[in-house]
Amino acid sequence: MFVRFDIVASFQKTEIQAWAKAHLAASATTVSDGLRAFGGVTAQDDVTHQAHVTGKGKKAAMHPQFRWVNTLLGNLKTSMSGTYHAFDFAKYASRYLAEFQFRFNRRLNLAAMVLQLISNLVQTMPQPLRILRVSEVGN
Repeated sequence: MFVRFDIVASFQKTEIQAWAKAHLAASATTVSDGLRAFGGVTAQDDVTHQAHVTGKGKKAAMHPQFRWVNTLLGNLKTSMSGTYHAFDFAKYASRYLAEFQFRFNRRLNLAAMVLQLISNLVQTMPQPLRILRVSEVGN
C-alpha cells in the first residue's frame, strides 16, 4: 500500500474530479466516508467508488474500512506535531506531507531508503533559490 498526499483547493466535486483524472489509475477502487464530493472520483473511467457513511465519533473512526486510514492520519499528526511544532504548517504543508509520504512509501525497505534518497538527489536538476524558498513560490 502506498499513500499520496496532494493539496486540493476545496472539497468540491469538480476539484475531486480533476484530481481523479490526473492521479487515479483505470480500474482503481476508492473508498470514502460518503462525502458527496468524493463521488467525483468516478469521473475517471472504470474507477469504482464505495461510500461508507459512518456518522461521527469514536465508532465511526473504528469502522473497518477506515481503520488503517485513521491510523495513518494519527501517525502523520503525531509525527508533525512532535517534529514541526515550531514551524508554520500552512506555509510548509506540501513539503511536510511529501516528506512523510516518502518515508511511509519506503517503510518496508529501510535499508534502501537512503540509497533512494541519494539517487533522487543526484537526478534532480539544480534549482534557483527563489524556487527553494517556499514564501516566494506561493505555498
